[in-house]
Amino acid sequence: MREIAHRSLRSERHSTLDRSPETQCASRWFAVYTSSRHEKRVAQHLSQRQIEFYLPLYRSERKWSDGSRVTLDLPLFPGYIFVHIGRAERVRVLEVPGALAVVGGTGGQPAPLPDEAIDALRSGLELRSAEPHPLLTVGARARIRSGAFAGMEGIVVRKKNSFRVVITLEHIMRSIAVEVAEEDLEPTLSEEATHV
Repeated sequence: MREIAHRSLRSERHSTLDRSPETQCASRWFAVYTSSRHEKRVAQHLSQRQIEFYLPLYRSERKWSDGSRVTLDLPLFPGYIFVHIGRAERVRVLEVPGALAVVGGTGGQPAPLPDEAIDALRSGLELRSAEPHPLLTVGARARIRSGAFAGMEGIVVRKKNSFRVVITLEHIMRSIAVEVAEEDLEPTLSEEATHV
């Protein structure tokens, strides 16, 4: 996991140095939809083209049919990679083999992601373990009070003896589950209103 993350950080520093100040100010984070199971290959191509990207990974242990065990670094958001570009650079990203589309909002325009969401992912994934989780729309909503994911909201679920908060990136309709201590959670205002 750290190998790809470190490569992306090196590429970010390098690509940031190559940009003019005008381009840097206009740069925003966008989600790019990729070919199935091609996220790492797209990351390599983006790195070669000096396009800033972020590919969050998680570790997963798998058991092969021959009985051997292996630990894999897999994309936390399968089918997506995040790029930090100006709107004019969209074509450069779409020229990358395996990059299918920049996730759009209304009117077919690319929908930028909040910088805070990417920053929280980056800092939070270094401190806590996370894994993909099915998209949930019902359940107890809570806000994380402290730590790297402070301020982010999600749905509380239990796994074994720990609490997890399922955080959803609405732009790409994908969720991740993050382990959180119970004391780090507080109900959101909408949850408080329904329980009063």
